[in-house]
Amino acid sequence: MHDHPAQAPRCPYTGGGADPVPLYGAEYKRDPYPLYRRLREAGPVHRVEFPSGIHAWLVTGHQAAHAALNDPRLGKNHALGNANWRALASIMPEPQHSELQVHLLHQDPPKHTSMRRLVLDAFAPRRVEALRPRLQRLADELVDALPADGGADLVAGFAAHYPFRVLAEVIGLPAGLAARFDRDWGKVVQPVGPNDPARPAYEARLRGLQTYIAEVVARKRADRIDRADRAEPGWTAGEDLLGRLVEAHDEGELSRAELDSMVFQLLVAGQEPVTNQITTMLVTLLRHPAQLASLRQRLENGPDGGDGALARAVEELLRHDAAFELTTWRFFAEDSDLFGTTVPAGDSVIVSLCAANRDETRFPDADRLDLDRTPNAHLAFGHGIHYCPGAALARAELQIAVATLLTRLPGLRPSAEPGDGLDDLTWIPAVLARGVDRLPVAYDRRR
Repeated sequence: MHDHPAQAPRCPYTGGGADPVPLYGAEYKRDPYPLYRRLREAGPVHRVEFPSGIHAWLVTGHQAAHAALNDPRLGKNHALGNANWRALASIMPEPQHSELQVHLLHQDPPKHTSMRRLVLDAFAPRRVEALRPRLQRLADELVDALPADGGADLVAGFAAHYPFRVLAEVIGLPAGLAARFDRDWGKVVQPVGPNDPARPAYEARLRGLQTYIAEVVARKRADRIDRADRAEPGWTAGEDLLGRLVEAHDEGELSRAELDSMVFQLLVAGQEPVTNQITTMLVTLLRHPAQLASLRQRLENGPDGGDGALARAVEELLRHDAAFELTTWRFFAEDSDLFGTTVPAGDSVIVSLCAANRDETRFPDADRLDLDRTPNAHLAFGHGIHYCPGAALARAELQIAVATLLTRLPGLRPSAEPGDGLDDLTWIPAVLARGVDRLPVAYDRRR
């Protein structure tokens, strides 16, 4: 057992004799923050239970979360999980688990370092800034297709499509293949146990997505060979991200499973969280109409509110309700101390990013939405070596989405139709994520 390197409040109990706290259910998904407050007040580490039945150790509080995200003893590789974790939490069936779950989120150094290096250039802030005019056009095209007045479902009409269209541009997904992507495949990250009646549909999604990934890889390889043979002026091998990953596999830097897993991560984790974050941001603004109106008025002064208001607002909306609610699994290789709690080797450790972002010791009046909050050291994109490599792109997408919807849909407000109000929203049942699948709104007239 090792002492933890960071100082943090110590948990008043080891958790061994306490019943685990359930992290599921409609009420929890609707508003987990009262529970997170109670957990933070009790201590930084708690035994929790997920829908699969797996018991894990949840880290709450900003200081403890920051320390855990940077703790080198906590590994991400699924091979570190113990038999109990593998039986209940590692529910993606074989062969897909071995073939689609060895991406960046489940790797440790040095493999993680070399794999991460392959994707960084595509999401570099300088490249993202150069793409902003194109990203704005994509957003405007979707708003142009909304009804001219009355209202719309902003998930079906905007949030479900915008991040994927952006992603396709950024990673080099051919238009024909992009048009064939089925968003339903993204549900493979929502756990369905082996005995669940929905298991056959879940496995069908997996097979469909895996077939699609194989087609993407084959197409990018064929394009690479064709362009090399024709020696087009200015062409370099792997000039887009998908091409670069295929090239890395062909040159021995990635195994086939690692290549397929990274494409899987891009297609699912690269767009679904942004879709969810757009929805959580809109729900928050709709619940604070005065702040929505104030932000819209400031956006009339310029693309960033004239004084950076848009950027500050997006950071606060990320802090106030992050779409990536919990991190993926982490494991100790041996029994270890975590803020005074003994965590057995191979048990899963989860960090609650949402709980950390509402910590009163780090954010004064943390439950209050303050669109001018600064500084704002939220953890919505994680921290440490697993900090989201696409954070710059996500920020640009979110800023453009919020500004475009607020300025082009004057009078934006919750739908008044029966059963379509904010209190009637159904939050997605995903274990790690927050968001809604429908967001009916009303507005005056599309600009």
